[in-house]
Amino acid sequence: MTEPDLNLLIALDVLLAEGSVAGAARRLGLSASAMSRTLSRLRATTGDPLLVRAGRNMVLTPYAEEIRQRAQNAAFEARALLRPSSADFNLATLERTFLIRSNDGFVVAFGAAMIAAAAQVAPSVCLRFMPKPEKTSNALREGRVDLEIGVLGDMGPEIRLQTLFRDRFMGVVRKGHPLAAEKELTANDYVSFGHVVVSRRNKTYGPVDDALAEVGLKRKIAAVVPGFSAALAIAQNSDLVALIPASFLIAEPDRLYAFELPVKTREITISQMWHPRSEVDPAHRWLRQLVLSVCREKGPG
Repeated sequence: MTEPDLNLLIALDVLLAEGSVAGAARRLGLSASAMSRTLSRLRATTGDPLLVRAGRNMVLTPYAEEIRQRAQNAAFEARALLRPSSADFNLATLERTFLIRSNDGFVVAFGAAMIAAAAQVAPSVCLRFMPKPEKTSNALREGRVDLEIGVLGDMGPEIRLQTLFRDRFMGVVRKGHPLAAEKELTANDYVSFGHVVVSRRNKTYGPVDDALAEVGLKRKIAAVVPGFSAALAIAQNSDLVALIPASFLIAEPDRLYAFELPVKTREITISQMWHPRSEVDPAHRWLRQLVLSVCREKGPG
C-alpha cells in the first residue's frame, strides 16, 4: 500500500477549521491556487469533497463535519510528537512564537515587562499579542492561540484558567479638568460631564450605569470608541470622562487624572486561559509562569 502524505494532515485540519480555501491559505502562508490544489489532493485521498459550495460560501460536507475534531486532535498530536522532549527543553535555545489574545489595555500595562522578562532567559522567543474580538474558546480549541487573557467569557468546561489579578474601573479625565479639583467627588459631579465609553459591540450600558440608576442618575454618553487607548486620547483632549480599568493606568503618564468612582461597581477578575493539550508542555508552563509573575508584580493594588 502507498503511504499517505502526512503533510496533508495539517492542511486538512486548517481547512476544516477555517471552512474556506482563502482562510486556510492565509493561515498556512500559501497562495489561493496552491491551497486549491491541496484541497484537490485531499479530496482524492479521502474520497470526499470535504468543502462544497452553498451560495457564495463553502460549507463542510457531513463527512468533513464528522472528522473535523479527529483531524484537529491528530494534527495537535503530530505537532507535539515533533517538538523537543522535556529532557531537551532549554529556554536559552528555545525558538518559538507564542500567540496571546488580550485587549489593548493588557498589552499597554504588561506587554513591555513580559517581553523584557522573556528576553532575559529566552532571547529567541517571540510574544505575539493578538486582539480578541469575542469571548469564546474557539481560538484555544483550534490552536490559533496559546493563551487567552481577560475576563472569563463563554469558555467550555475543559478550558484551564488561572487568576492573574483583580481589577476595577476608575474614572479618568485630563489634568486641569474641573472634576480633578473635587476633593470628594459625588455621583452628581460624575454625571455632570459627558462620557466616552469603550465598546467593540456598540454597547453603552454597563455596571456603572446600574449603580448610577440605583441613585436615580444617568450618564450622558457623548462618544463610543473600540479601545481604551482611544478613550484616553479623547479624555486627554476634551472635558469628557473616560471609564478605564485600573490596570490600564499602570503605564499611563501623569498628565491624566484618575479617580475612584463615586458609586460601587464589582471587581473584575483577570485570568489566563489555555487548552488542556498545553498543560504539560514545558515551554507553555514557562510562559504561564512568566505571565503570572509579571501580573502579580505590576498588577493594580
